[in-house]
Amino acid sequence: MTKQKGPDKNLQNVAKDLEAGAVNAHNAQQVQQQTNDHRHQDALNHQG
Repeated sequence: MTKQKGPDKNLQNVAKDLEAGAVNAHNAQQVQQQTNDHRHQDALNHQG
């Protein structure tokens, strides 16, 4: 195992997302779509 040199970036992002509560259903959908877009782009970047 490697030693962690700093805070876990994934956990920081999750905590940041939890702090920002959705104002309404439209805002919640926009936040979810942004997450989905990032996951999709990440999958495209890691295809062999």
